[in-house]
Amino acid sequence: MTTLLLVVIYIAFISLGLPDSMLGAAWPVMQRELGLPLAGAGLVSMIVSGGTIVSSLFSGMLIRRLGTGKLTLMSVLVTALALLGYSFSQDYLWLCLIAVPLGLGAGAVDAALNDFVARNFAARHMNWLHSFWGIGATTGPLIMAFMLNQTGRWQMGYRTVAIVQFTLVALLAISLPLWQRFPTPASPQTASGRGKIRKIRGLTPNLVAFFAYCAVEASTGLWAASFLVDQRGLSRVLAAGGASAYYLGITVGRFLNGFLSSHFDAKNLVRGGQAMILLGIGLMFLPFPILSLVGLMIVGLGCAPIYPTLLHETPRRFGVENSASLMGIQMAIAYCGLTLMPPLLGLIVDRFGLQLYPLGLLLLAVMLTFGTERLNKVLAQQNT
Repeated sequence: MTTLLLVVIYIAFISLGLPDSMLGAAWPVMQRELGLPLAGAGLVSMIVSGGTIVSSLFSGMLIRRLGTGKLTLMSVLVTALALLGYSFSQDYLWLCLIAVPLGLGAGAVDAALNDFVARNFAARHMNWLHSFWGIGATTGPLIMAFMLNQTGRWQMGYRTVAIVQFTLVALLAISLPLWQRFPTPASPQTASGRGKIRKIRGLTPNLVAFFAYCAVEASTGLWAASFLVDQRGLSRVLAAGGASAYYLGITVGRFLNGFLSSHFDAKNLVRGGQAMILLGIGLMFLPFPILSLVGLMIVGLGCAPIYPTLLHETPRRFGVENSASLMGIQMAIAYCGLTLMPPLLGLIVDRFGLQLYPLGLLLLAVMLTFGTERLNKVLAQQNT
């Protein structure tokens, strides 16, 4: 029964990843069809991420009231309805309105499943969970590219993914009895306990790392296709496929990290990932389409170990008694990176040109490295 539930959870995380990467892949077509500026995708992404922040902050209360199974079922249903709404969209205002429930549903699923796996399963499952998100994020642009090629309509890409989500809703409904075998998390800490958390040493650089990591991941994925079209001369269909190369790197990397996490410590896994991100961004500065594609995949491989490793290290670094509260704070800050930085980068490249896209990613990668290395220093001083 436990294995069967894990399969359901992995499938749910695939579905979580599907819509995350579709906007960037479709935007070169959507922008032209709707007559919008390049930065228009940033506002839609920002609204989705804002909804995600709100639902993640309330996820603990919702988990305790509904249980993880019911909350996941309801959230995926909301996401499916939102994607169906996207598929009927004909104007920008509708895109922005539908982005609200899409973000609310996605954030609740993300927080609930991460919490559930962290509490009940081994570390390798956390890495593989995020690998399955990568499968969805890789498949999303491919579905969009296929539907653009077949129909010429980006709406059909969203409609296809909506059908997948409704299928998952049915699967989650059938699986509800499996979730009841696991305990519901305890009540949160008191206000004084939360005040104590704010005084934990290393918390600030840790949150900087979460913010910067998600800023790198989201900004890379959102503007990759537009960069490949505008600066490297690829067709829109090939550029959508190129965006998939980035998410494929994340997917493969997280699958491998599930095995590597048993042989390498967290600090070195994160450092190795950051080095690969810097290498991939470096290749994207070179004016050759093939190197930009390779660079995107290398950035994805570099991103792979960082987020799940930082999440899994939370109880070890800051104490089991603080883990539940910190998990929500970390994810909220991470979503702030998702919310703020992609549209900000979009405004910059819209004003000064997409040639600045790799430079923006480089600055975010340096911020990420600063946060993790500062945290390592604080923890080393604390242990001496």
